[in-house]
Amino acid sequence: MPDDHRGVVHDAPLAEALSERYLAYALSTIMARSLPDVRDGLKPVHRRLIYAMRQLKLDPGSGFKKCARVVGDVMGKFHPHGDMSIYEALVRLAQDFASRYPLIEGQGNFGNIDGDNAAAMRYTESRMTEIASALLDGIDEDTVDFRATYDGEDSEPVVLPGAFPNLLANGATGIAVGMATSIPPHNAGELCDAALHLIKHPAASTDDLLRMVQGPDFPTGGVLVEDRATLCAAYETGRGSLRVRARWSKSDLKHGMWHIVVTEIPYQVQKSRLIEQVAELLADKKLPLLGDIRDESSDQLRIVLEPKGRTVDPDMLMASLFRATAFEQRFSMNMNVIDADRTPRLLGLKPMLRAWLDHRHEVLLRRSRHRGAAIARRLEILDGYLAVFLNLDELIRIIRTEDEPKPVLMAAFRLTEIQAEAILNMRLRSLRRLEEMELRAEHAKLTAEAASLAALLNDPALRWSTIAAEIKTTRTRFGGGKIGARRTTIDGAAPVVEVAAEAFIEREAITVILSDKGWIRAIKGTIKPAPGADSDLRFKEGDRLKSLLACETTDRLTLFATNGRVYSLRAGDLPRGRGDGQAIRLLIELGNEDDLRTLFVADQAAKYLLASSAGRGFILSGAELAAEKRTGKQLLSLKPGEEALLIRRVSGDHCAVIGQNRKLLVFPSAQIPEMAKGQGVALQKYKDGGLADVKFFNHTDGLSWVLGEKIRTETNLTPWLGARGSAGKLPPSGFPRTGLFGIDGPG
Repeated sequence: MPDDHRGVVHDAPLAEALSERYLAYALSTIMARSLPDVRDGLKPVHRRLIYAMRQLKLDPGSGFKKCARVVGDVMGKFHPHGDMSIYEALVRLAQDFASRYPLIEGQGNFGNIDGDNAAAMRYTESRMTEIASALLDGIDEDTVDFRATYDGEDSEPVVLPGAFPNLLANGATGIAVGMATSIPPHNAGELCDAALHLIKHPAASTDDLLRMVQGPDFPTGGVLVEDRATLCAAYETGRGSLRVRARWSKSDLKHGMWHIVVTEIPYQVQKSRLIEQVAELLADKKLPLLGDIRDESSDQLRIVLEPKGRTVDPDMLMASLFRATAFEQRFSMNMNVIDADRTPRLLGLKPMLRAWLDHRHEVLLRRSRHRGAAIARRLEILDGYLAVFLNLDELIRIIRTEDEPKPVLMAAFRLTEIQAEAILNMRLRSLRRLEEMELRAEHAKLTAEAASLAALLNDPALRWSTIAAEIKTTRTRFGGGKIGARRTTIDGAAPVVEVAAEAFIEREAITVILSDKGWIRAIKGTIKPAPGADSDLRFKEGDRLKSLLACETTDRLTLFATNGRVYSLRAGDLPRGRGDGQAIRLLIELGNEDDLRTLFVADQAAKYLLASSAGRGFILSGAELAAEKRTGKQLLSLKPGEEALLIRRVSGDHCAVIGQNRKLLVFPSAQIPEMAKGQGVALQKYKDGGLADVKFFNHTDGLSWVLGEKIRTETNLTPWLGARGSAGKLPPSGFPRTGLFGIDGPG
């Protein structure tokens, strides 16, 4: 500090001082730590690691060296930060499950997908991969700028030449002050194809480029479940959210059993933590479809999921896991980078590829100029050699006799200072005739190359053609084989699999018993008591059987009541055992003045007729019979004094209606309108009484009814055929006196 500054105090507002210092810190974090450069896709620490390994001659074909040596050189020469942070960056560049295209080849324990850490740097060794060498290709040919290191004793590259599209191929993540970046990895072959397309068609849209770049290609594989519109929007803006799921398959076992094998999990998910998460949810009984989970991984990932039972649907099981665990993960895409002007920017796919191509164009220009300058220097020296070879005797005399041969040579042969210096440094063995021929051949070759470079520098089309050839070479080297094959499948928008409540119930056969006084229960298995054998089933005193229904625990029961409402119950929720069961009015809101007509399992694909005691009715879809609330759903509107009488499945082309006056009417089923709800239309006309029963049948089969233990059929129905709403005629002889067709239930 200068003497005149000692003891001087400057007052400054605290807010101004803090903001100034915090802004400096924020800019340092953004520019020198967190955001990658759009040209080579590297942060400073990664760039310094690669450059330091080049200085240590850790090329792909050389031997390995201790990571501690690499970290020490990086920290001492280029990166004045903690050694552990540098080593962690090195380790990540070597992990094949973290980097899609590793830049460092490691030897030793570099961690695993379980989340285990790498061994200490003194135990591990490393060297560069071919991809890292491609990033450095041409760095000695003045292709990039260099700057002084932090201590001023050395220099380091501002950016690497970057012959490999590293930014999009390997992606990047980082958190700065006020901004963050999260770029997913991609397939290098697809990126090269997109870059070649962009060279030919500079006005190509993001949608055009996405025909080549299908989407992210994560090192751990998985399945991307997003539609093309979502991908296009994300790559257009540089920001979006993408869902990645584990890859799984169903494996059949003996005796009808099966299990699910997971072979790939989402990117950046630790396998051990994932299994712990599933185990915790299993212990908390939050995954009722899953029986057990096992880790059978070796060098290949293999997680086995056992279902609760053989009746569990595999898609529904995986849907429940995707919803509750990290088997499905969202990757937040936020492509913040530092552009060529050292400005943080949010870029989409096309600007990123354009920036890489522009960088390769700049590298080609600088490399060509550097090579052209080197050729010019060499040609100048060759011209001098050729000039003196014409008179070697005079050259030898001047060198032997003159105290200062350089000016004499320059004057005698009209040489430049550079040419004279080169001649004086020439070895004696070069003074032979054969050497002159070699010099002339070299001169001709370099002259042709100089002309080629001049043409390249003057022709933009030729430059872009050269860049395209280089990109094709990169695609051939790194876009094929095992490392170049796409790992992540683009599956489009995943279908929504609703995990129904029935899926959490083990499917088994049961029999639902409804008593006359409204008590309901379920018994395991299927029972069919003989007629009049109510004594086989126990009821409360004075109560008896009203309805017996064989179904499964996963079925939804439909209850039709006299008030015209339908109610829904899950069969698996009914009380089980040999007791009296539970009052139906505790399960649904049914008034004391109302009663249940029937209980059945509705077919959503079928059609049903609802009819009132007054003989009005309509047809509706079976899907309309579902009611989510305890209050049910009002379908049949009733007038005072009327009740909902029956519900019948439409299963024929004709409908037979009989009233309490024992008049039978037959008419085509098509005459009954289909409605969602309402009073319906008149099925039959009555002077006194109302509707007794309805039956659907096919006219060609005839009308059948139950008489005692026999079934009677009438095929000649001409006397009873009429239009809907007619009065009808007395039924044929032999029709039951009860006035019913003998049909039990809505079927």
